[in-house]
Amino acid sequence: MTTHAVPSTGAVATDRAAAAAKPVALERDIVTTVAGRRALAVLRLSTGFIFLWAFLDKTFGLGFSTPVERAWINGGTPAQGFLNNAVVGPLQPFFQALANPLVDALFMLGLLGIGVALMLGIGLRVAAVATTAMMLLMYFAEWPFAANAGSTNPLVDYHIIYALAAIAIAVLAAGDTWGLGAWWKKLPFVQKLRWLI
Repeated sequence: MTTHAVPSTGAVATDRAAAAAKPVALERDIVTTVAGRRALAVLRLSTGFIFLWAFLDKTFGLGFSTPVERAWINGGTPAQGFLNNAVVGPLQPFFQALANPLVDALFMLGLLGIGVALMLGIGLRVAAVATTAMMLLMYFAEWPFAANAGSTNPLVDYHIIYALAAIAIAVLAAGDTWGLGAWWKKLPFVQKLRWLI
């Protein structure tokens, strides 16, 4: 006759509670992860659209911040206009010295590149660096530290938020959800040049 050890009632209750809690915890983790990934994808797409829209509006004069007569295709100067008219503070001479057609082209290329990279979910590290550089330059050009600068916060304004959003998007691989990030990372040249992720 074989004898089996019979677990105590307390041990059985503990095992049942643990087994019952496991699927609930796992389900919560999956829901949180899926919801989190989707929220990051929405952040990525909306941030990318801000930059892409700025490029389109300044290029074609869609009438939102750029009238058609000041469109880039009609001879407008998107960066020069900003540098000559919107720059304030002690760095004004430095920024106004940058007002030239080459800076117009670099600014527009930056808007397009950041917008496309974020919308597609590819090259997010490069996009984060470019976004941060562009936003910091614009932040210091607008000099929010002065009381009459028009900023509602002298330290954290939309320039800083856009830069932080781009960094978070890159660090958290937000291009993998509703984007081409996972495919992009598998490309041989991206595998060799990891900074392109």
